[in-house]
Amino acid sequence: MKKLVVFLMAIGLLCSAAGAQAGTFNFTGNLYFHTDVVYFNFSLANDATNVRVWTDSFQNAANFDPITALWTATGNLIAENDDNSSVNPLTQTYWDSGFILPTLAAGNYQFTVAAYSNFAKGSTLADGFSYDGQTPIPIEQHWVKAPGYYSVWFDGVDQATSNVPIPGAVWLLGSGLLAMGGLRLKLRT
Repeated sequence: MKKLVVFLMAIGLLCSAAGAQAGTFNFTGNLYFHTDVVYFNFSLANDATNVRVWTDSFQNAANFDPITALWTATGNLIAENDDNSSVNPLTQTYWDSGFILPTLAAGNYQFTVAAYSNFAKGSTLADGFSYDGQTPIPIEQHWVKAPGYYSVWFDGVDQATSNVPIPGAVWLLGSGLLAMGGLRLKLRT
C-alpha cells in the first residue's frame, strides 16, 4: 500500500511539472446591434507555434459577416481580418475570419469580433471602432437574414475567456431583474 501511495504521488508530481497544456476553446453568443464588439482574452504560458483563432459564424450567408482583430494585452493592434476562411475550412464558410499564427510569444492577448464593416479606427483599442457613436441598428436590419449569432474558436492557447457585449449584458441584467420582481410579486400574493 505504501508503494502505491508513493507511486501515485510520483505520477502527480510528473503531471504538475508538465505545466498547462494548450487547448481548444469555443465561445458562442449573439451580436444584437451593428455597433456591438465582442472581446475575448486569451493567454499563452510559453511561446507557441501554430496558434489559430477563427470564426465559423457566417454559415454561407445565413448569418452576419464577421470582422476579427488581434490585439496585445495593452490594446495595440497586431492584425485585423475581414475574410479568411482557410483557418479551419471544415467549419468556416467564405466570409468567416481569423488568423493562423505560426509563432506567438508567451503573454496575454485580446481578440475582437464585430460585424462588417465595423473596423478598428486606429492602431489601439482606445481609438475605437468605425461605428462608435452611431445609433445602434439591430443586426437583423443591418444584415438581411442575419440573427447575429457568432461562434469563435481558439486553438493552441492555454486559457481563453469571453466578455458579453454591453447591450447583451444589459439585456441579461434587465431580464434577471424583471424575473426577480415578478417572483417577488407572486410571493406577496
